[in-house]
Amino acid sequence: MTQLIQQLINGLSIGSVYALMAVGYSLVYSIMNFSNFAHGGVIMLGSYFGFFLLTLFKLPFTAAFLGAALGAAVVAVIIERVAYSPLRARNAPFLYFIISAMGASIFLENFVIATIGPTFKTYPPVFPKEPFRFGPLFVGRLDMMMFLISVVCLAALVYFIDFTKTGKAIRATAYNMRASVLMGINTDMVIIIVFGIGGALAGIAGVLFGMKYTVYPQMGFITLKSFIAAVFGGLGSLPGAVIGSILLGVIETLTSGYISSQLRDLISFSLLIIILVIRPMGLMGRITEEKA
Repeated sequence: MTQLIQQLINGLSIGSVYALMAVGYSLVYSIMNFSNFAHGGVIMLGSYFGFFLLTLFKLPFTAAFLGAALGAAVVAVIIERVAYSPLRARNAPFLYFIISAMGASIFLENFVIATIGPTFKTYPPVFPKEPFRFGPLFVGRLDMMMFLISVVCLAALVYFIDFTKTGKAIRATAYNMRASVLMGINTDMVIIIVFGIGGALAGIAGVLFGMKYTVYPQMGFITLKSFIAAVFGGLGSLPGAVIGSILLGVIETLTSGYISSQLRDLISFSLLIIILVIRPMGLMGRITEEKA
């Protein structure tokens, strides 16, 4: 029983980071109705930003953390302006957006390989390695901080979306972009804000993931896990993205703990196929055709 609870705690930790990634996916999908596969490159750059701010510029963790979030947000907005905005101006098919997103992701990965190098980099110790102990259970300080930071960021996002004027504009644009334009909402600015928020969350997730594991140019691959979580919970649904991410994190840790760590990714992607076949809209998503 103790081992099960320990695995669940680990699953909550990594699932909360998946949630930060998946929310960025869902935000963009809710507005533009396509999956932003360049999100992985933003996560990767956010992790590198945090690493160099800590090691090269010797900034304290809080400053490096915020700097990485800001840098990733700027990168996400630049990608939207360069790769997606011209396509929106021409009313291009959504397939073009997906191709452009893949191109941006490949460009970012190879740009980092060409400039920084392909070698793995390890974050310096930020929190003490001694874990918290609750009876027979051990909770790593980093795992605890990952979970708490993720909860705070997601709670702040929910408040922003539900209780601010800009948040209401985002919800209106997600529901019907054409009607929002007629009501006087600057949808172009809404899209920039959405990409900025998604990029900031991606940067935070990149820092946390890099601290937990390592930093390398191909780490954007982890964004496929957040895509699975977003599909599992329902693309376009923020609560669904969070729930799907937590469930995916728990499933992965239980698989690693009780079956084999080599089967973790196999089960994750099998889950994606099953969900797409049985319930394409996910746990809390809407059928795409119903979305205006």
